Amino acid sequence: MFEQFATGARAAVTCALEEARLRGDRRIGTEHLLLGVLHDSGSVGVRSLGTDLEAARTALDVLDRSALAAIGIDVQGVERPPIPASRKRTPFTSGARSVLPRALAEVKKAGSRRITPEHLLLAILDCERPDPVAELMEQLGIDRAAVRERISRTGA
Repeated sequence: MFEQFATGARAAVTCALEEARLRGDRRIGTEHLLLGVLHDSGSVGVRSLGTDLEAARTALDVLDRSALAAIGIDVQGVERPPIPASRKRTPFTSGARSVLPRALAEVKKAGSRRITPEHLLLAILDCERPDPVAELMEQLGIDRAAVRERISRTGA
């Protein structure tokens, strides 16, 4: 499937891998895919979101700390070290794996040939709770229907 990724979508997945590594996560999740897409601040999809990479990183940290606090773990002042780079492939979570065929479906629906960051974003927008990216988008105040509409108006 990755052979159908346009350069921007490949870059988004590479950035998602780096985001997972920097956060100390051992798998690439949907939240990392969103962060990866947000690396291209000039894309139509990212401009449609109305947020930026730093705001999303901060919101994800807040969600992580809240989840840990809910089970009695105080991580105030504790920093997670990045996961060292490895030759092994970093696996995708099941949620992140499910985004990829949905992105391909968006490509077909649009009559395109290659998966772009906008197609990835459209597939991410379909994620529902308890998926971490759904909670992240809620935390960021993203109106998914409005974003989908703005992207579709641009012809993605």
